[in-house]
Amino acid sequence: MTGALLNPTRLLVAGSLPSPCYIIDEAKLEANLRLLAGVGRRTGCRILLAQKAYACPATYPLIGHYLQGTAASGLFEARLGNEEMGGEVHVFAAAYREDEFAELLQYADHIIFNSGNQLLQFGPQAKAAGKSCGLRVNPEFSTQAHAIYDPCAPNSRLGVRRADFDPAWLPLLDGLHIHTLCEQNSDALVQTVAALEAKFGEFLPQMHWLNLGGGHHITRPDYDIAALELCLLRLNQQYDVQLYLEPGEAVALNCGFLQTTVLDVLAPADGLQIAILDTSAACHMPDVLEMPYRPPLQNAAEPGVLPHTYRLGGPTCLAGDVIGDYSFAQPLRPGDKLTFEDMAIYTMVKNNTFNGLPLPAIVLRNAAGEYRLHKSFGYADFKERL
Repeated sequence: MTGALLNPTRLLVAGSLPSPCYIIDEAKLEANLRLLAGVGRRTGCRILLAQKAYACPATYPLIGHYLQGTAASGLFEARLGNEEMGGEVHVFAAAYREDEFAELLQYADHIIFNSGNQLLQFGPQAKAAGKSCGLRVNPEFSTQAHAIYDPCAPNSRLGVRRADFDPAWLPLLDGLHIHTLCEQNSDALVQTVAALEAKFGEFLPQMHWLNLGGGHHITRPDYDIAALELCLLRLNQQYDVQLYLEPGEAVALNCGFLQTTVLDVLAPADGLQIAILDTSAACHMPDVLEMPYRPPLQNAAEPGVLPHTYRLGGPTCLAGDVIGDYSFAQPLRPGDKLTFEDMAIYTMVKNNTFNGLPLPAIVLRNAAGEYRLHKSFGYADFKERL
């Protein structure tokens, strides 16, 4: 697949890319996919793309060449994965809508429920349609500090706790599902699996599959792949279950860029110099505000390291629309181009048109370094959302 340009459209010159624009680097994406495919090949684990993190269908043919399918969070993602990639489609939702469930069964082959109520309501219908049914369980073991992303926090709405699990549900169940990690190494998975076994291990021999969810930063340079593989091989040998991982970030980690333009530079007497960009943290990189997260920026450093420090902000009316403070070797001027890194994940899937700000274009860069415009957005896209 190397060098294949996916769904090519108009060829662009590097210096004339639209601004702002997301750039998806096909070579970097394929390198991640090869690494993930190696894990699957050595362990027998089937790996799915979690579309909640990255869902650009132009790259689905490439991803589908290496992975076994997609993980969805509802009807639209399930349909996208089914139509654009094929393979297996696993879907989990905190609750399913009765008026959508029959259509959902057209696209998904694994249906994962969040409660006994929904399993009993929809499970028989899913089984009658030949689907595999699972239940998300909560091992009640937190491994990370971001409360907003911790499904094992007290009073969590995600996953069934052991005290609430009814063995009478077992005839409807083919598998169990957990998802508790967020940007973590394999040590967190090993600890979580131990907690899962302590609470639900008695039921694992009756399962056909076990889905260990996402949050595994497998393609990060310091990730301990050997420990991951030992964990997977041990689980498979002990319980004879088909294992699944559904990474999202790991698939497109460090594969995307957001190229922006400086619109204005302010020099208030009482503080930092401020550069206003044509891109917005609130609109185009929401994790900057939600995590919070400081995206890497090419040719820049931490504040005060280089001679010229600026606070980078978006053009919206939100006072907190601030990307972060960075220092540069040279002063910034209107028209300068800035390129943020690691901007494929949780960007396109979460962006919005607050203040009527246009969405960034999407550009694909192939292994030969050619740029092609995949999608641009205008007034009609803004209006039709409303």
